[in-house]
Amino acid sequence: MSVAPSPQSSSNNESAGKQPTGNPPVFSPPGYFDALATRVLEGSPITREEALSILNASDLDVPAILAAGYRIRHHYFANSVQLYFLMSAKSGLCPEDCHYCSQSKVSEAPVPKYNILKRDDLMEAARVAAERGAKTYCLVISARGPNEREMKAVETIVPEIKQKYNLDICACLGLLDDDQAKRLKACGVDRVNHNLNSSESHYAKICTTHTYEDRVQTLRNVRDAGMEMCSGGIIGMGETKEDIVSMAFDLADLGVQSIPVNILNAIDGTPLEGTDAMSAQDALKSLAMFRFVNPDRELRIAGGRELHLRMLQPMGLYVANSLFVGDYLTTKGQAPQADYDMINDLGFDITGSCEEVSIDG
Repeated sequence: MSVAPSPQSSSNNESAGKQPTGNPPVFSPPGYFDALATRVLEGSPITREEALSILNASDLDVPAILAAGYRIRHHYFANSVQLYFLMSAKSGLCPEDCHYCSQSKVSEAPVPKYNILKRDDLMEAARVAAERGAKTYCLVISARGPNEREMKAVETIVPEIKQKYNLDICACLGLLDDDQAKRLKACGVDRVNHNLNSSESHYAKICTTHTYEDRVQTLRNVRDAGMEMCSGGIIGMGETKEDIVSMAFDLADLGVQSIPVNILNAIDGTPLEGTDAMSAQDALKSLAMFRFVNPDRELRIAGGRELHLRMLQPMGLYVANSLFVGDYLTTKGQAPQADYDMINDLGFDITGSCEEVSIDG
């Protein structure tokens, strides 16, 4: 099918989203984003140039971008919203130098520091996750990768949590070798989170103690072990728009099942302290771009949504279909009731696993 000309190729070359200083923003050609959505729904992926046109679009285009993205989201997930509960099972004490992270060795942020929690603490958190309507319990440790004691603790607790609370388990344990991935699969872990965090070209600017390829290899080990891959990133770390597009396409190429998109919370005491905040409009355009590039993947509005989207959080759910309910690793989320009210006010439904959602063919 034909697609409306991109903003960049319009005869009015000032219609390409963000305008040079002094020029007022204008709308993109009518129907452009809707035509892109139609093409995606017909099975034809968008190009990197078209993905970039979403990020470069004027803020005036945000309603049209979200409306087009909602068509894709609704086709695959209807109005369902899946909830995740995040548990920081080990905090601080990390030898890596990820510049965004308050738990890294280069951070001066005051964060709790403790080794992996005892069984009763992890079970109590699982109870809270089930009580809050979460389908997935995310077990997270701060580390380069799990040591043997931590592996055994996970192997022991996961079967008990699944048996008692019927929760899916997502483990976020750092870098994994193939044997560790197989052990996690054997004990009942459903998926592993390991974020790419940024593009390959930008990665060395935010971390030097491991590489982008190290992260990709962990995801390959997870996939080869038969678990689902949960991987996304952080936007607003000084990367270019091309970097954000590159990350979205890398995630599509890897075939990850779940994509959390964080918006940088520039925590005082970290190397990224003072980084200019991403606007709510740019965050919404980025979320929509991830939906266009990964149309049938679970897309989660993750850390930073309360800080950056604020009153526009409901708009993000027109393209994303999952949320964390409760707090993050070292920062607070909004009250769970506020999330429930937001979902209800949208007319959306909290659901179980994606496989249980009726897909509108």
